[in-house]
Amino acid sequence: MIRAVRACKTAAEERAVIARECANLRTAFKEDDHDYRHRNVAKLMFIHMLGYPTHFGQMECLKLIASPGFPEKRIGYLGLMLLLDEKQEVLMLVTNSLKNDLNHSNQFISGLALCALGNVCTAEMARDLAPEVEKLLQNSNSYIRKKAALCSVRIVRKVPDLIENFLNPCTSLLNDKHHGVLLGAVKLCTELCEGSVEALEHFRKHTMTLVRVLKNLVVSGYAPEYDVGGITDPFLQIRVLRLLRLLGNGDSESSDVMSDILAQVATNTESNKNAGNAILYECVQTIMGIEAIGGLRVLAINILGRFLANRDNNIRYVALNTLVKVVSVDTQAVQRHRTTIVECVKDSDVSIRRRALDLVYALVNETNVKTLTKELLEYLKVSDPEFKADLTGKICSLVQKFSPSKVWYIDQMINVMVEAGKFVKDEVIRALLLVVSNAPDLHGYTVRALYRAFAHWDGQESFAQVVLWCIGEYGEMLVNNANELEGEEPITVTESDAVDVLENVLKDFRVSSSTRAFALTAMLKLSSRFPSCADRIKEVMMQYKGNLILELQQRAIEFTSILSKHQNIKGALLEKMPALDATAYSTKRADAAGVSLANGRASIHETGPVSTSNGPGSQPILTDLLDLNVDDTPAPPVQRKSAGDVLLDLLGANPSAPSASQEQTSGGGSDVLMDLLSVGSSSRQPVISSSGLDSLSQPIKQSFVEARKPTGMDMDLLGDLGDSNGAPMYPTILAYQSEALSVTFEFKKVPENPQLTLILASYANASGKSYTDFVFQAAVPKYLHLRLEPASNSELEPKERITQTIRVENSMLGQKPLAMRIRISYKVDGQDVLEQGQVHNFPAGL
Repeated sequence: MIRAVRACKTAAEERAVIARECANLRTAFKEDDHDYRHRNVAKLMFIHMLGYPTHFGQMECLKLIASPGFPEKRIGYLGLMLLLDEKQEVLMLVTNSLKNDLNHSNQFISGLALCALGNVCTAEMARDLAPEVEKLLQNSNSYIRKKAALCSVRIVRKVPDLIENFLNPCTSLLNDKHHGVLLGAVKLCTELCEGSVEALEHFRKHTMTLVRVLKNLVVSGYAPEYDVGGITDPFLQIRVLRLLRLLGNGDSESSDVMSDILAQVATNTESNKNAGNAILYECVQTIMGIEAIGGLRVLAINILGRFLANRDNNIRYVALNTLVKVVSVDTQAVQRHRTTIVECVKDSDVSIRRRALDLVYALVNETNVKTLTKELLEYLKVSDPEFKADLTGKICSLVQKFSPSKVWYIDQMINVMVEAGKFVKDEVIRALLLVVSNAPDLHGYTVRALYRAFAHWDGQESFAQVVLWCIGEYGEMLVNNANELEGEEPITVTESDAVDVLENVLKDFRVSSSTRAFALTAMLKLSSRFPSCADRIKEVMMQYKGNLILELQQRAIEFTSILSKHQNIKGALLEKMPALDATAYSTKRADAAGVSLANGRASIHETGPVSTSNGPGSQPILTDLLDLNVDDTPAPPVQRKSAGDVLLDLLGANPSAPSASQEQTSGGGSDVLMDLLSVGSSSRQPVISSSGLDSLSQPIKQSFVEARKPTGMDMDLLGDLGDSNGAPMYPTILAYQSEALSVTFEFKKVPENPQLTLILASYANASGKSYTDFVFQAAVPKYLHLRLEPASNSELEPKERITQTIRVENSMLGQKPLAMRIRISYKVDGQDVLEQGQVHNFPAGL
């Protein structure tokens, strides 16, 4: 059969051979062929190992086990262990056969039964057969004792209640002379100690016995039976060391007893063979895991230092991994190997580099931060691209944490951004700008240092943004050389040179639209500080008035308007930004985990308090994360417009300007269209004229027109602001609009609970493709309680709609408005699509 299988050239041929053999085996099993039953089961095991089903032959294994001869039993037990597992009900039938074989006079048959029981026994079998195994632990035959010890491990794992029964037999095995019995006994002791505190205390009294066993192994002469690479039984030594680690952990008395032998093992074991390195590694783990004295720990760390010099990458990795765990125990001892560790950061093996980087990160302190940062920066220049992200993150974190001075911090962050700017995260940039804005005496130095470094700019996004922001804020200091520090290299920069930097970034194809927006804003600021460049700046702004990117077009139009029509307010408008609030920024970063999403019927739950008082102007952290315009102070009473005025104002059909009584306080942000155009103040609801509507881009115009189509609810508004039950009615809003997806909200209040608002969300698909796995999610500030009911469908077909009910309860009704950030995920042609936005045009009074 084996030759036939090996001769197959295709999978189909093999399946045909196996099918034919299985048919023959079924026939033989039905005929109850005693002579060839063991050979048939052997064939069955080979078929099982090839991955084919063999359940039809399980009962044949039980018949072989019940046979009197050893060859049949051997095949039967082997089949039992391979073809069955503890979940099979058939296994219950073999319990009686196992019990008989455990008590058999033939040691090899008893060994077969112990081996099978140790591999497949269930909890019930363990309870039934534990007394027999316990007796065999005291058998005169070392072969049986060894097998019984290993079988006992399985039994106590399955039934921890039986641990007490094995304590005394296991203790007596520790004095056995046979290494196989000792190995099984130590393994059983370890299992007992891990499963029971009483067992741990019991074996702590026998620590000296284990020390004696280990000492005999260390000082014994050459024994060919147990020799591995010139070391006597390293397997037993490692097992004993692991058990000693358990006994010495948290117990000073046991630790003192084993200290001498651990020092002897660490000193006398040869490290030129793999077996010796395995023992040394386990010895180090034991020393660091017990209540060891300082000198012993230094010895253990020195062993790991020797591992770092080994040519074998596996040994070096193990050493680095262990040092990362023990560096907090004895940092000073690990510091002695700092040079070797830094060299490992430059290793060709990526796994060693990452482990070494983690260790260097743990070793840095105020005294060595300059040296180690310099080493890491040098390596950053030549490191592989896939490693730069981790390395950059670690360097930035170290510089922020251990910086000895602000000047050094600024210099190092500039170096990092020049070398690996695209790997620098946004929060690192914010932290740098926070430091710079709060150091007035360093404004000039920073902007000059950035200008010098910009000569080596190679398209790094983060670096360009920092340069643009600082030149926009402190450009005059760059030209005037203000606040020069002692020893600073002099530099001559004209106003035109500073504007050249901004224009170069604008023209570079590698930068994103957000960076170009930085540049436009910086140019606007420089227009008030560099009068000689005002016309040049205005020409650049004019070039972007027709830009295809809406954000840049909007900025250019607004900035040009400021330069042309609002000279009287330009100076005040373009003043320097005030120093950023460091306390508020730190608190927001610490509380950034306060937002969660509601999905399906799940509600929003904050992980902790997210509203933290950071000063007079602080806002809740959740509000800041969601970018919702919600004020902490109670909103003044809202004067509601009539329905006709609302619709006429929105459509630009009301020729009269809104009176003071008609002004509406914006608690949750202005109309979505006004927010997009950044027109109007926060305290007035702007009015759009028909000409203003015509000037909008087509997608936004279409969104606006679709949003304001009179619905049934709008028609009710024209007639009456309330329904028959006295509950107020609210206009339908366009909550979100993308190229082919729109979300509208209709509102209904519950008279019995004024704080509760029922929102009927309607999702429309204007594309020609189906959206599958459609999921709508929402997040709200903590004063709102949200619950999403299941949507009417998870598939959104073209030109169709699905609906979903949203229940929102405002615990601060009348003081704070509704505000919501939404996220929509779906699949189009098998590709995942994620859209997100925020809704801040909720009607007042919700």
